[in-house]
Amino acid sequence: MDLNTRLQNVTVIGAAGKMGSGIALLLAQELGFMASENKDKNFILNLIDINDNSLLGLMKYIREQATATAERQINRLRTLYKDHSDLVENGEMVSEYVHEVMLHVRTGKTLELAKDSLMIFEAAFEKEELKREIYQELATLVPKEAFFFTNTSSIPIHILAEQGNISTRLIGYHFYNPPAVQKLVELIVPDNVSPELKSLSLDLAKRLDKKIVPANDIAGFIGNGHFIRDGLYALREVQNLAAKFGFVPAIYMVDKVSRDYLLRPMGIFQLLDYVGIDVFQMILAVMNRYIPKAELQSDVIDRYMKLGVKGGQTSSGAQKDGFLKYDKGKPVGVYDPDKYQYVALQDSPLKETDAKLGEHPDARLAWKDLSKDSDKENKLKKYFASWKSKTGLGLDIAKRHFLASKETGKLLVDMKVAASADEVNKVLTLGFFHLYGPINNYLE
Repeated sequence: MDLNTRLQNVTVIGAAGKMGSGIALLLAQELGFMASENKDKNFILNLIDINDNSLLGLMKYIREQATATAERQINRLRTLYKDHSDLVENGEMVSEYVHEVMLHVRTGKTLELAKDSLMIFEAAFEKEELKREIYQELATLVPKEAFFFTNTSSIPIHILAEQGNISTRLIGYHFYNPPAVQKLVELIVPDNVSPELKSLSLDLAKRLDKKIVPANDIAGFIGNGHFIRDGLYALREVQNLAAKFGFVPAIYMVDKVSRDYLLRPMGIFQLLDYVGIDVFQMILAVMNRYIPKAELQSDVIDRYMKLGVKGGQTSSGAQKDGFLKYDKGKPVGVYDPDKYQYVALQDSPLKETDAKLGEHPDARLAWKDLSKDSDKENKLKKYFASWKSKTGLGLDIAKRHFLASKETGKLLVDMKVAASADEVNKVLTLGFFHLYGPINNYLE
């Protein structure tokens, strides 16, 4: 059965969530184009979630984003509607496409809605028990030839397939946030997966304009395999620095250095907040369960969870407070777990910390500018070469973090999570928007 046939009835589970809504949008837009090109065929997209208000918000989101997509792709619409004499103005074509997209969407709160689907995308909360129950129920509902795509970012795919009674029909299809924008899809293929499903997954990526990076079926895969260990390294560094500078300044130092010195889009604690401290802890538990002698744990993470400081995002995508406090998405404070309150960045304890870090190796360089610079590689080489002749607390922290990140990347290759350094570097540059992969020779 080819991809076009399977796309005639598709389901997204957890469709109103952060990841599910993006996957739903991608599929809705693709089905909108397919339906416009194939008027003799029916296309159905079932969107399942447990909350009515969230589903209503999802429909609004799809309509708004489909409108924006149509406006950007007006030339494609002109070709698509060239034989429609009733569609002359751009606005008329945009309205027609959006109408087509929404016409094929169905919403509901029970898995029964998926009973005729041939492709099912699962983007439920990253909780193994929940996913297992979903797959076990679906196994009794959907056609035997249905294929399943899980967006899990950490749980071994073969475990979910076995527990869910769907054997060879499940593949890991890990979109990155936000799915509608991010190009990367981490493809995790269990040993016994159907060859047809693997081939179909590659075809789908081309259709959705995504770039596939393969990862082996080991808990955490490549993306979280690196991120979780990178986060744990940063937490250990904070505990070491806290003995001399205090806990709050240490958080500030490590976050600032990981952003400004390592030239990343976010500091490590801002990224951890973005993902969610609760999600971080949950992924830790998964990796510890399925990787022998992993011993991945943090007392700091456990303490923040007990305090109810979890980070994450609201349904609108706004950043919740976690290690850092945010105003309009920008960090403005650091949480003090001893005093149960945030210390503002402009307060003297943190303002004084900048002087202790010392001079930045090259304050002219920043992630935002370099990400658009055609001479990026040469500038990165010169920048890191300059580290050899400079000193300072900030640079010492940066060097340790840089080398730890590299060792983590090499570990993923040694563990056979990734086939090569190239796969690790692709995931970090595509999925995390890093300017460079962790496995490099910049400091040699």
